[in-house]
Parts: sequence; C-alpha cells; structure tokens
Amino acid sequence: MTTETAERAEAETGRCGECGGHATPSPGEVPETPSERVNRRWNEVMQETRVAQTGVQILFGFLLSVAFTPLFHDLGTFDHVVYVITVVSGAAATASLIAPVSIHRFLSGQRMKDEMVRVAHRLMMCGMLLLAVTIGCTLLLILHVVVPGLMAKLLVGGVMLWFVLSWYALPLWLRRRSARRAAPRNPS
Repeated sequence: MTTETAERAEAETGRCGECGGHATPSPGEVPETPSERVNRRWNEVMQETRVAQTGVQILFGFLLSVAFTPLFHDLGTFDHVVYVITVVSGAAATASLIAPVSIHRFLSGQRMKDEMVRVAHRLMMCGMLLLAVTIGCTLLLILHVVVPGLMAKLLVGGVMLWFVLSWYALPLWLRRRSARRAAPRNPS
C-alpha cells in the first residue's frame, strides 16, 4: 500500500487502514499530512515495541535459567511440558517484538514506511498474544509448584481473563465506542 493509497482509503473512511481507528481530527486538532501521519505512527510503534521488548526479554532470560536449577529435574512431565511451551512461546514473542527493528534496518530509506507500519503493527499484535501466553504459562509453571491442584489453574485462568479484558476487550470496546460517537446521526 502506498502513501497515496493509504491517504485515499483514509479520506474515504475517515480511518487509517491499519487499525481501523484514528478517525478524522477533532475540531481544534491540527491535521497531519500523510507523511507526518505515517512518521508519527512509526514512532508510536517503535516506542510500544521498546516497552514490550524489555518485558519479554527479561522474562525469557529468566525462563532460560530455570532449566539449569537443581529442582527443575524433580518436576513432573506436566511441568516439563508447560516449561517447553513457555520457552517456545517466549522465543516466538521475542522474535515478533524485535522483528520491527530488523524490518526498519533492511527497509530504511526505501520509501516503504507505510508498509513497515502495517507489518510492524501485525507483528506487535502477534508478539503481545505470544507474550500473554508466555506469562500465562510461566504463572502456571510457578503456581503449579507453589499451589498444587485446581487452585493454580483457577488463579492462572483469572489472570489470563484479565489479560484478555485489559489488552484486547477494553481497547476494542473503546474503539467501538469512539466509532459510534464519530458516526453521523440520522435525524428520525
């Protein structure tokens, strides 16, 4: 998608093509040129990536060290399976959240920033989902050892529900609410 195509789509719908949001500026807001908009969106993605990368890298580093502790070998098959899933999802989350940096290095100066923003957005969404899985599995691994039985699974389920609500449901609800406010009302 070129800047002209994105601009045309945004002009027709009043929303950016990537996330469905960013309706036309409110009164009093200074309108952005397509170039300013894509630069701002890229900078936002990079800032968000920095925050998520830090968290996933710390968690992944911790996970890598767990297998080398003396108690790890005493864990049962269930805990070993959860650990493998946790490490693999942590590695995949790390890859997804660092990928925008690599994309930027390879494509910098190629006048492809709108495509880079779109791909980075998708990678961030994928990385955040994988990060939530990694955190959930880490909690399950820890709580299964500390609080054996059903209580560990219930606690992890509650935390994962909170992730779904705060990371996905709330933003989608806010987007829908904003779209309803921005929609022109038909007088009946």
